[in-house]
Amino acid sequence: MTPTELLAQPASLNWHQCLARLIQNAGATSFPGLLEQALRERIAFDSILINTYKGRHRPLLIHDDCPAHLRELWVERYLSEAYLLDPIFTAVQRGLDAGMHRLRELAPDRFEASDYYHHYYRALGLGDEVGLFTRVAPDVVLVVSLGFRRDGAPLTRRGLQALRHVAPVFEVLLGEYWHWQGGQFQACLEAQAPVEAAFASFGRERLTAREQEIVRLLLAGHSTKSAARELGISDGTVKVHRKHLYQRLDVSSQSQLFRLFLDHVALVSRRQQSQ
Repeated sequence: MTPTELLAQPASLNWHQCLARLIQNAGATSFPGLLEQALRERIAFDSILINTYKGRHRPLLIHDDCPAHLRELWVERYLSEAYLLDPIFTAVQRGLDAGMHRLRELAPDRFEASDYYHHYYRALGLGDEVGLFTRVAPDVVLVVSLGFRRDGAPLTRRGLQALRHVAPVFEVLLGEYWHWQGGQFQACLEAQAPVEAAFASFGRERLTAREQEIVRLLLAGHSTKSAARELGISDGTVKVHRKHLYQRLDVSSQSQLFRLFLDHVALVSRRQQSQ
């Protein structure tokens, strides 16, 4: 199909009318809602979150479609503790700041077997997620996350390809939105105290620095082999460290380790909020 034939299609008219509305309102406060509407007209996703990330600070939510009865589980839990183990947060920290990316492309090899996945994704019924990454400022990355339920319409290869094709347009529009509206979020974003201290202090009095690194990788969903690659050590060394850290923390499973970590994060978070 030639470009002229493509533009002459009825669907092309609908898309360009939608695009014109988005461009016209890119700097308005209503833009996130219009973006959600435009995306829903083109792909059947089940949920949307738009978060901004600044360094190691907690993410700042600027748009979502979360029903009230799921808000504590879906939004509050993520912003207060779960984000530390989130593949999207990790990807931003590693420099990913553009394009449409599927969760399975970003997650560690054992992510779906991790307690974090079961604690957050499975609890919400999510089976897949796609994130549109956009650097909207030198130190701020905005991510539009689209969730797909396990019992809902699956994300098809065609749908993912369509999202990747329109991603460059949406990235420019999101940048324009942040240019005009980002000021209202900057102060809140900077006030979001990082809970990174929770990782730094978890087991600090009983674990070595290497064991703390291994805890972080295991909780995020890395297998023994993947953790070994990340740290440049052998699989056997990781296993020895894991055995020692379990003994020192008095746990016998990764699930117990995960619960102990969440309790610690909650304690650190409460301390920061009371300061």
